[in-house]
Amino acid sequence: SILLVRVSFWGNCSSNLHAGRSLSGISPTGKIYVQIQDKSFKGVDAASFLRHLLVRIAGKILVIWDGCPIHRSKEVKKFLAEESKGRVWLEQLPAYCPDLNPDEGVWNYLKRVCLKNRTYSNLKELGKGLRRAIRTFRSHPQLIQACFAQTGCV
Repeated sequence: SILLVRVSFWGNCSSNLHAGRSLSGISPTGKIYVQIQDKSFKGVDAASFLRHLLVRIAGKILVIWDGCPIHRSKEVKKFLAEESKGRVWLEQLPAYCPDLNPDEGVWNYLKRVCLKNRTYSNLKELGKGLRRAIRTFRSHPQLIQACFAQTGCV
């Protein structure tokens, strides 16, 4: 399985709270995997996300992600060496090339279509709205496949 992974910052709550973060992965078959939290992601969180993917996805997994420092953390390296059993291998996108990452299209769609013209009073409500949008998005795998097609990845 091929999976493109992205760490993103989301927010702009009307109460000026700090924004939330998400770690997401999409597949060319139209699946989306997301971890959401209200604190910055660290290496341990990236390793936990990879662990979660091993449970959800059968076989080998090619993870293509950007140069975010947590992707090269000692926790991720330890996970790959000790726990992945050769099922996960990583490739890095070229620097500053969001146009090559189909997951950018997914988050653009979520922001500009699913969450358009919505206001949330706090981070918790924004998180609930985002989770609802992702559930809806999951029922339309062709949208994720279109994001892959738009970047030329398929």
